[in-house]
Amino acid sequence: MEKRTLTITLQPDWKAALRAAGKSAQRGGYQGEFLNFESPGIFFSRLSERRWAIINALQVTGTVGVRELARYLQRDVKRVHADAQVLVELGLIERDDKGSLTCPYADIHVDMHITPNLQSA
Repeated sequence: MEKRTLTITLQPDWKAALRAAGKSAQRGGYQGEFLNFESPGIFFSRLSERRWAIINALQVTGTVGVRELARYLQRDVKRVHADAQVLVELGLIERDDKGSLTCPYADIHVDMHITPNLQSA
């Protein structure tokens, strides 16, 4: 099985991001998966330092339950569960039939350019 990769982009025009992903898919073979955020504010509100720690921990530990993950991270189980739920909704981690969590991506690349937004100035 080929290792899955994820590219996270910051593109205000989600249609352009979708077109770019489509062009990549036309090249044939596995080109990786994409997740786009429309603004830096949305990106940073959804992917906090603690949520990145969950992703990293799952890349290291493999598939684990929420309680075991909380112990590994030395965090409260309820908080880990809430953060994990957001990551599941985003597709950054997955939950199996038993409720255990895993990060299916061997590589996550963040492709972000932050430029002045003249419309909001």
